[in-house]
Amino acid sequence: MKKISLLIIILIATCTVVLAQPRAIGGRLGWTIGPSYQHQIGKKNMIQADIDFVGFGIWGVQGTVTFNWLIPLVSVNSGNLVLYPGVGVGGGCDWGWGGSGMIDWLKGSKHPWFTCGFAGVAGMIGLEWNFKFPLQLSVEYRPLIAPQLFKDARYCLFNNKNIGIDFYYRGLWSSAIAVGVRYKFGGKEQ
Repeated sequence: MKKISLLIIILIATCTVVLAQPRAIGGRLGWTIGPSYQHQIGKKNMIQADIDFVGFGIWGVQGTVTFNWLIPLVSVNSGNLVLYPGVGVGGGCDWGWGGSGMIDWLKGSKHPWFTCGFAGVAGMIGLEWNFKFPLQLSVEYRPLIAPQLFKDARYCLFNNKNIGIDFYYRGLWSSAIAVGVRYKFGGKEQ
């Protein structure tokens, strides 16, 4: 019984500390669209988790988590401006029409659908404006560099297995640039 009581006390204390930290939830919009969550750790660090849904001929989903360093730039009565560089990991899966994506699809290309999975390293450089009321606007560049695994005969590297390895170059532009809008809650005013 004492172990259970101690476990409950530790769980409540942990939840209290976590919930006391500033957080923000919202979304990112760019070539992709998806939800975004930020959790501040102390006054100088933040973790950001994003899920991006990709469209425009090559469909897919990508998730990233980055650890960011907060660098305050300007603080005025209406809010403050913060720069946040960071690094992290990401991965996901793409599927789409073969060839040149949307252009071949519009032309009625007969290329087969292809799929690929990828996992790699993500970077982050962002600039956010935190208003005095619970709103946060940001502009972010978050490239993802990753090897990807194809299931398509055109990319076959292994005999008769329809599996190929390539570089995930779309992570440098397709899901990298976005505008974020988030609702801030928890913790003290920044």
